[in-house]
Amino acid sequence: MFKNAFIPYGGYYSSPFCKWQGSLANSNSIELGAATSKRWLAERGIDPAIFDYLYLGASVGQKAIFYGAPWAAAMMGAPQIPGQNITQACATATTAVFNAAAAVETGSLQSTYCLLTDRTSNAPHTIWPNPNGPGGEVIAENWNMDNINADPSTGKDMLTTAENVAREYGFTREQADNLTLRRYEQYSEALANDRAFQKRYMFPVEVPISRKETKLVEEDEGVMTTSAEGLAKLRTVQPEGIHTFGSQTHPGDGNAGIIVTTRERAAEMSTDAKLAVQILAYGYARTKAAHMPMAPASAAQKALDLAGLTIDQITTIKNHSPFIVNDLHLAKALGLDAMQFNNYGTSLVFGHPQGPTLARLLIEAIEETVLKGGGYALVTGCAAGDSAAALVVKVG
Repeated sequence: MFKNAFIPYGGYYSSPFCKWQGSLANSNSIELGAATSKRWLAERGIDPAIFDYLYLGASVGQKAIFYGAPWAAAMMGAPQIPGQNITQACATATTAVFNAAAAVETGSLQSTYCLLTDRTSNAPHTIWPNPNGPGGEVIAENWNMDNINADPSTGKDMLTTAENVAREYGFTREQADNLTLRRYEQYSEALANDRAFQKRYMFPVEVPISRKETKLVEEDEGVMTTSAEGLAKLRTVQPEGIHTFGSQTHPGDGNAGIIVTTRERAAEMSTDAKLAVQILAYGYARTKAAHMPMAPASAAQKALDLAGLTIDQITTIKNHSPFIVNDLHLAKALGLDAMQFNNYGTSLVFGHPQGPTLARLLIEAIEETVLKGGGYALVTGCAAGDSAAALVVKVG
């Protein structure tokens, strides 16, 4: 359990998320994330020189990612600091925050910045020389599609892991559609009163269009309108499955930033001196092969155990749900009402850029907890390789 690792209240942002091949499709995500962070820090009046270290969380390679974190730091206006890249697919953000918290807790670092950024659009196609292949044919990989379509450990695609869990627990198409509809209703609440909830944390992205032109992206792009009737008309992707294209996420592009520092420095940087956000615990798990959506519940339980808390003490719960069965299983495993968590939306609805996905969920969890008067927030989510990571924070 951590005792001295804090996130300043308001010491974070998330960009809007854009469906792949949308407004962010042609910008290097590291450059765009660094530029957005620089603008956000300037607006907050925070000098990047305060940071000791940068954690760059990214899962989809971009040009010059070899230089990664130090390059991003220089573009942000902190050329004096080093850093490291962290890659754990969907759990990249929670793991980056954990690494930052561990460094602050031990006194190795005082103030760190986590930049979480990815672009699934126009993702890399990597080739390796293969002199022994027929005619020198290369070995090739499509970073997105090949890895979505097959875990090299099991040979199974990600949707199959979801359907395996649905079959094991007897979840039905009706349950899937009903909960999917609820998730869209929850997201719509974040849009109420001119997006009042999202404006608590969302920071626009300035996208280069040409050498002289930029475009400001202020809202999520690519969120579909959904109804019970519309969901019912969709066919399941796998013939015997429960998931349609309506009950699973879509790839996205976006970025987020989170400051992790000491209690004293967090108080100095907070936008509300009465509020503190303490990082308490990190949990991790790897479930049985090809059952990825089962892992978040185990990771969440480990984080709760380390924090010395029980699930009934948690005020706010956010779960990354690339498939709706992720939420059905979490509710079943932890004894929750599935309709009552993931308020204001989840990745099922607003999309999944990988690196920043759980960062946005963490930020939304903090803001929801503040609206509820404070308490504990739990954020969990699966990742490639049937794994998951979770964080527990105390807000108030």
